[in-house]
Amino acid sequence: MPLLEVHNLSMRYTTLRGIVKALEGVSFSVNEGETLAVVGETGSGKSTLAKAIVRVLEENAKIVSGEIIFDGVDILKLSEEEFRRNYRWVKIAMVPQGSMNSLNPVLKIMDQMIEPLVLRGISKIDAIKIAGDALESVGLTRDVLTKYPHQLSGGMKQRVIIAMAIQSRPKLVILDEPTSALDVMTQANIMNLLKRLRREFKLSYVFITHDLALASELADKVLVLYAGKVAELGSADLIYTEPKHPYTQGLMSSIPTLREDKKLSFIPGEVPSLINPPSGCRFHPRCPYAMDICRREEPPLITLDNDHKVACWLYSK
Repeated sequence: MPLLEVHNLSMRYTTLRGIVKALEGVSFSVNEGETLAVVGETGSGKSTLAKAIVRVLEENAKIVSGEIIFDGVDILKLSEEEFRRNYRWVKIAMVPQGSMNSLNPVLKIMDQMIEPLVLRGISKIDAIKIAGDALESVGLTRDVLTKYPHQLSGGMKQRVIIAMAIQSRPKLVILDEPTSALDVMTQANIMNLLKRLRREFKLSYVFITHDLALASELADKVLVLYAGKVAELGSADLIYTEPKHPYTQGLMSSIPTLREDKKLSFIPGEVPSLINPPSGCRFHPRCPYAMDICRREEPPLITLDNDHKVACWLYSK
């Protein structure tokens, strides 16, 4: 049984300019020990999806349909108190986007790491030991507990945030752009750390990124989002070697490789407004293969061989 199943999830934001259709009918699953990479341009709904899973939505956000089944339980039906006590930062943890800036600059690392543990009824002495063990598991020393954030490098702060995420031994960790704002060497070290932690603690990841090349380091499956909808979903091997959706093909064509000399290309235009998205397929204004039906009707999510799914009229029978 999958650890996480998302069925037909749709979300809206209420703004002064209108209703933003942030997610529309998104479905996928993540098995235990598996990494799902969620990729797409800015504005595709990646971070909104992450916030929905851990239920940290803004006041103007609303889930209008769908289910999020975690370990057999529809967590959207749980009360906030039950979800906070038994799931958030317990079974499901998150490394947020821009996480290096999420540390409170006037509190020591120890105070910030033990707070969620103490709130769950763990004694302060035991919480400090758990926090220290977590720091060591990410390659830091226990004396980091006594330091303030400004005394740490960017890579060290990122490791602290990852340690906070895993200290309760969650089953699922959501990584929202975990290496953004880091230099290339530090990115590589963090990615190697994430691989080791997944192996040691049998973690499942939802890895959110706009960097397809980076996603290939961890991904078992890839979910491609475009303008709040699923464009393509399949195993990483299939997505990287045989992308089907024109959007995925465009993303792949923009990635330089070391093994071949290829001409890089780009996708013209930009992600459409989700207040008033295009009719039919949301990608058709930018698609080189757009047909009349693409402008009139939304494509269904078609299942190809090897459970490879694509939302494109090119593959409709």
